[in-house]
Amino acid sequence: MNGNLKIFSGSSNKKLTEDICKNLNLYPGDAMVKTFSDGESRIEINENVRGMDVFAVQSLSIPGNHHIMELLIMIDALKRASAKRVTAVIPYYGYARQDRKVNPRTPISAKLVADLLTTAGAHRILTVDLHAGQIQGFFNIPVDNLFAMPVLLEYIKGRIDKDIVVVSPDAGGVERARAFAKRLDASIAIIDKRRPGPNVSEVMNIIGDVGGRNALIVDDIVDTAGTMTQAVEALMRNGAAKVFGCTTHAVLSGNAIDKINGSSMSELIVTDTIRPNERTAACRKIVVKSIAHLLAEAIIRIHEETSVSSLFV
Repeated sequence: MNGNLKIFSGSSNKKLTEDICKNLNLYPGDAMVKTFSDGESRIEINENVRGMDVFAVQSLSIPGNHHIMELLIMIDALKRASAKRVTAVIPYYGYARQDRKVNPRTPISAKLVADLLTTAGAHRILTVDLHAGQIQGFFNIPVDNLFAMPVLLEYIKGRIDKDIVVVSPDAGGVERARAFAKRLDASIAIIDKRRPGPNVSEVMNIIGDVGGRNALIVDDIVDTAGTMTQAVEALMRNGAAKVFGCTTHAVLSGNAIDKINGSSMSELIVTDTIRPNERTAACRKIVVKSIAHLLAEAIIRIHEETSVSSLFV
């Protein structure tokens, strides 16, 4: 590694950026990231980046619109400072659930965010567990979509007994559940769910045998925790011994923490793609595993122009 690599952080997840830099034996880049009194984002790069390979780390988490704008301005600042290449490292890609037209006259916001990032000057995107894989095709620049599964599995294998059934919270998550089940040598079950409105879910029934077994619900995003907690109760009613949750992106908006605390879930295992807030950190049922080493490895491989493929497992 030479001195041409620099890593800068937005305000959304500075701790993750610091951990990435520790893995690479680097210091985070010197940048001023503030907000003017009228709410506009203010970014200034305080060191030379001319001709350098620069990585801007920013999760598009709550408040998503502010963090998106902050990232766009940082990319523009780096581009105008003559950085050779700017890679946007987006551990959590916001608006990913708006990846298609579900009703007439609705936007495809995930594509709009992709266009904004490209127009701002990003040369490459590094992200983790995109909600929909086809979002990679929304970009005309390279996209590396890492998977947090190895990080989560490392903890799960040492925490949960062997008699595991991996549960998909809906039909769309079956492929993800199958991937976990293959590596845990476990069977799978599926929650048959009906969703009457946005952020409102209703569990109907369970496909598969969960009686007397430890159930592991795997999902990529837990937002209001309605789907997760309803699935937990449905599994317990069907005879599951214990129920664990597992997700990459812990959005945990609204009263999600209260739902988790009030549920029969033994643990919810998450990563730090989104910075844990005080309530998340204080919740005894939530275990946070860091993906800093995974992102650090991807960054150094991109910088050295070596293969990133082995990280896609």
